[in-house]
Amino acid sequence: MLRLGITGGIASGKSVVAEMLRKLGFPVIDADGLGHELMEPGTPAFDEIVREFGGAVVGDSGRIDRGKLGAAAFADAAKLARLNAILHPRIAEEMARRFAAWERNGVSPAAFVEAALLVEAGYQEHLDGLIVAWCRPEQQMERLRARGMSEEEARRRIASQLPVGEKLRYATEKIDCSGTIEETQRQVEVLATKLRGAAERK
Repeated sequence: MLRLGITGGIASGKSVVAEMLRKLGFPVIDADGLGHELMEPGTPAFDEIVREFGGAVVGDSGRIDRGKLGAAAFADAAKLARLNAILHPRIAEEMARRFAAWERNGVSPAAFVEAALLVEAGYQEHLDGLIVAWCRPEQQMERLRARGMSEEEARRRIASQLPVGEKLRYATEKIDCSGTIEETQRQVEVLATKLRGAAERK
């Protein structure tokens, strides 16, 4: 079973690509969702994050408020690095466990992990290939503003990640998400056919 990554800059279309692959029958790990699970109250990561960032990042529900945590982390490069050091090794361990289980069960010729920071965290070194979703920088900005972010916050989020040109250098496959949803879907279907064909030839 091929272990593949899906990445791209924030608001570049990677989650759309991941959802299309799920609908085509491929298992996909959402690394951000996994990170959220791993910092639930009572987990070691929860305790470490509260020690590092203070009780202000805990919401009324007793869970970590991701908006407050994100605002604190992205405003300070050292804090962001510390948050990544808390979460990334735990996410990598759980990813490896899920991939191994899918491989044992023979569920698919390929499985994916979707994460914004795959390259930044060095995860791509443990994968068989990397799909990079991309769009034009002005589209990223438009999409982030449409999500309610201020221009300053959007610029800070984009700047905290590797430029798209750098990520594309690591790509084994590229999905252009700057056009219509139908155009993106066609590219994903071509990729799915290629992966199934490769598995049949083995």
